[in-house]
Amino acid sequence: TSAEMAKELGTFSGYEKNKDNMLRVIRNHRRAAFRAPDSEYEGLTIKPVGIDSQHCPPELLKAAQQDANTALKLGEKHGFRNAQVTVIAPTGTIGLLMDCDTTGIEPDFALVKFKKLAGGGYFKIINNSIPPALYKLGYNDSEVSDIVHYIKGHARLDGSPCINANILRTKGFTSEVLKRIEEQLPTAFDISFVFNMYTLGESFCKETLGLSDEQLGDFDFSILKHLGFSSKEIEAANDYICGTMTIEDAPHIKPEHYSVFDCANKCGRKGKRFIAPEAHIRMMAVAQPFISGSISKTINMPNEVNITDIKEALSSSWHYGLKCNALYRDGSKLSQPLNVNVEEYLWDEDEVEGDIAAEKPEQVRIAEKIIHRYIAKRRKLPHRRSGYTQKAVIGGHKLYLRTGEYEDGTIGEIFLDMHKEGAAFRSLMNSFAIAISLGLQHGVPLEEFVEAFIFTRFEPNGMVSGNDSIKMSTSIIDYIFRELAISYLGRNDLAQVNSDELQASAVHTQNEDQPEFDNEQVVSERTLSTEESLAFLEQEESDFEGVDFALLKNSDPKPEQVHAEFTGNSDFGTDTSTESWETQERSKTTLVQEARMKGYEGEACHTCQQFTMVRNGSCLKCASCGATSGCS
Repeated sequence: TSAEMAKELGTFSGYEKNKDNMLRVIRNHRRAAFRAPDSEYEGLTIKPVGIDSQHCPPELLKAAQQDANTALKLGEKHGFRNAQVTVIAPTGTIGLLMDCDTTGIEPDFALVKFKKLAGGGYFKIINNSIPPALYKLGYNDSEVSDIVHYIKGHARLDGSPCINANILRTKGFTSEVLKRIEEQLPTAFDISFVFNMYTLGESFCKETLGLSDEQLGDFDFSILKHLGFSSKEIEAANDYICGTMTIEDAPHIKPEHYSVFDCANKCGRKGKRFIAPEAHIRMMAVAQPFISGSISKTINMPNEVNITDIKEALSSSWHYGLKCNALYRDGSKLSQPLNVNVEEYLWDEDEVEGDIAAEKPEQVRIAEKIIHRYIAKRRKLPHRRSGYTQKAVIGGHKLYLRTGEYEDGTIGEIFLDMHKEGAAFRSLMNSFAIAISLGLQHGVPLEEFVEAFIFTRFEPNGMVSGNDSIKMSTSIIDYIFRELAISYLGRNDLAQVNSDELQASAVHTQNEDQPEFDNEQVVSERTLSTEESLAFLEQEESDFEGVDFALLKNSDPKPEQVHAEFTGNSDFGTDTSTESWETQERSKTTLVQEARMKGYEGEACHTCQQFTMVRNGSCLKCASCGATSGCS
């Protein structure tokens, strides 16, 4: 396709410089399709894995070889439109967005998994390819139905062992409450989370079940156990209603078919099978010889892997000629988008608490103590501290960001000031700055704040002026932590303008050629008019006998105003002309009120200074000159 595009549109700009190397790569792709001897590959120290005709269907092998011949032939004739003609994108991510179950070279995460939502909570994702696969393997309708229900559950109370509608009615559950429970079961991943105050109703929990506020507020409190159900009974009901989430030990399934349904992780609480990391690497190895770029794929590893396993995975990837890989150990982050297991609420905490404490390694206990002592101690800043002040305008709103640093140059506090914002919003931003400062002084890394707050989206947002590196932000909070990350962590990847494109930092410098005031007006005039002088003289007439006041009045010149404009760095200017004085008497508050009465927003245009700004989407637009606040 890239060669055919080059025939019509021409090659990419750097093709001539890379022509020889690019054609060499395409020739190596062709050799892999025909599984040529290692000696025929050009410029490779690690030989790729070719297509094995014994394991590849003949029709697919023939199509692959024809495609390789065509790509090389057209490439030699027309060149290529793309610098990387083949690449495999992040198939797992794209698969979720496309609502796909099997995502090519990326195996499914699990037969049943939970997707974490950005706004909080989870929802259940079930692999819908299981029934077609079972039919393909020869199972009948009844067998397929039993296997599917074993995996994902029946999603109803009817027929459930130990916990069902009839038993719950004997404990005081009404038809209305049972209906609310039934509505929650299809999306539930554990029945323990359905039996809560929000589903059952607070009045029902207190009046019928006799629960106290302390019990309802305790997240470890189990309503099912309070009703008298044991852990075994809850587990049996949960397997029937919500499913086991694994195909292992399902009714009718043959053990030799387990491998068809293997996933990247162990499935459910009872699952034991998963695709080994080495298998991930080998799957990538057979595809890499035909990919001129690289494969964006995650190699999922179980939680119990160690450093040696990581080292072996990386070494194996190099041995097979992979250009890159991404290793991920399940549960290595406090939050991950997909999960297989939920919290084991069905366990008796009293039974396992002692075992967990006994099995905990000594290093873990020591590390917990160190972390606790470190966080509990506040590292105070010196009384005289350095830092910088950054002024910026985000979506038409002015912001001053000031930092305080320790002696070693690390950040210890921030101050935020919003120019002429409401008292409530300014106080909120000040409180936010104090909270961040306390976190920094108690040992919370700046990196954690950056990862938590960048890309937060709310108004005001949009274009940023006054900052050399950041030109757009999704919110004020996003701008603040982008600026801090660039300044203190060197995170230039968060900047819209690369630091290499900028000149030396000008935090403590000033452009001497640019005056603070571009235009000032100095007015020179006499302090007293002639009439005022005559009035004074008339009061003291007895002291000035013989003075001809009429002559004095007629001969005295009229006051003249001398105006001079100049450019300089003066700190003040004087304008006492009548028109200027009248303009100054009209306060800015009056102008804002008049503008709002006329339907304007009450803000001054940064270009023409007129109070004629109107709302235009999320920004402001001047009705006088057409200038905008930045993003319209």
